[in-house]
Amino acid sequence: MRRRALLLGLAALPALGACSPGTSVWAPDEAVERARYRAPGPTYLALVTVRNEGDGQGAHSALLISASERVLFDPFGGWKDAAVPERDDVLFGFSPEVEARYLNYQAGGGYYYVRQEIAVSPEVADQALALAKGYGPVGMAQCTIAVSNVLKQLPGFESLRTTWFPEHLSTRFAKLPGVTTTERHGPPIPADAG
Repeated sequence: MRRRALLLGLAALPALGACSPGTSVWAPDEAVERARYRAPGPTYLALVTVRNEGDGQGAHSALLISASERVLFDPFGGWKDAAVPERDDVLFGFSPEVEARYLNYQAGGGYYYVRQEIAVSPEVADQALALAKGYGPVGMAQCTIAVSNVLKQLPGFESLRTTWFPEHLSTRFAKLPGVTTTERHGPPIPADAG
């Protein structure tokens, strides 16, 4: 019954979403430059899906992009960190330590996360980065629409249709060749562990 009510509520959101984009946040240039982080090693994308511990239903989608710089596209996300500047749902300086803090936040309070990583060429990674930066602020309950819209424009990801539901995107993403998946339940782990 709750699922049906959620579906009915979501059906009304496209009309609302077209009229009510998210709120623009624009960190100053110096804060973004100071925070920028480029990860060593190959380029990749990682889909982060937050799910309910009780029924496994998806609650949020975000896309970690390790390209010429490492950022998180976190549409209408609730996580804030004073050391992490934001520009319209793109969080800059997403080092492994920052990612650990973000994931710790997601894996608590009755939720867990699934992180699905796939290697991509530097060109595809930079295309994802440009699409995320150009997407603009995302409205409430549209995180998975935004992430799936970015992904489906990338070479090799065309099969990922636009969806409202984080668990549907996660299931489709898992079918792509070469995806590695990690998932964590339970209390947070220290950010410097590992």
